Amino acid sequence: MKDTGIQGTAKTAHAASQEAADSTWVEGLARVGLVAKGFSYGLVGVLAGALAVTGAGKATDREGALEVFADESYGKALLVALGLGFAAYALWRLVQAIFDRDDEGTSAKGIAKRIGFLGRAALYGALTFGTFALLDGTGDKGTETGQARETTARVFDWPAGRWLVGIAGLILVGVGVFNAYRAFTQKFEDNWNTGEMSAAERKWGARLSSIGLLARFVVFSLIGGFLVKAAYEYDAQEAIGLDGALRKVAQASYGPVLLGIVAVGLLCYALFCFVEARYRRV
Repeated sequence: MKDTGIQGTAKTAHAASQEAADSTWVEGLARVGLVAKGFSYGLVGVLAGALAVTGAGKATDREGALEVFADESYGKALLVALGLGFAAYALWRLVQAIFDRDDEGTSAKGIAKRIGFLGRAALYGALTFGTFALLDGTGDKGTETGQARETTARVFDWPAGRWLVGIAGLILVGVGVFNAYRAFTQKFEDNWNTGEMSAAERKWGARLSSIGLLARFVVFSLIGGFLVKAAYEYDAQEAIGLDGALRKVAQASYGPVLLGIVAVGLLCYALFCFVEARYRRV
């Protein structure tokens, strides 16, 4: 009888937690978070586009892009809004990972997806912290590339650290390839409430989203590829972040043209995030 009571309590607790995970507040977190994510990518796209067109400024990552607003009169309010948005996104991904809101299950594929959700929760948790740190001027002014090199150097000191860096690079390349796969198959539409979209919204939403995902393929493949190179050459200085990836594009043959294309792609990815915020089934 006692065991039955414990089992009943456990089932009740599980049902309550699942109900909380399925509630409308989680949907709100997702939509707010996707808007913040889209804004941050759009801002990087604008700055990269300005660099491609005028040659002024520098390629930057998302935290660096947010620093542009830190000293503006409206900057603090914007940073607070974005920080809350990033926190909302992190919480949504955390709920997906823990409570399996999307019914990914416990297969190898499902577990891999849920680990991916957890990774994104950690990434946007860090971005939340960095955004709020900018409010009082305590934020790290270093670039993603600088942070990547510092982290890589630390990992090299771990047992099998060189292998871990190489594996991390291959995973990032895999993320890039997966973005390309999504771009060509347009399976992201499976998550959209397409019945609420007009024919034009669905047509252009899918096309622009694919362009945005291809831009992410370029960026992630570059970051991952240089991380693999860092492991192969045992040189942390080869590691790069988002800003470094954009700089590599700018330094290539026909760099301004290529950087302009990537900038447009990042703006398209921002639009993809906004479409997801409006029409995604959560």
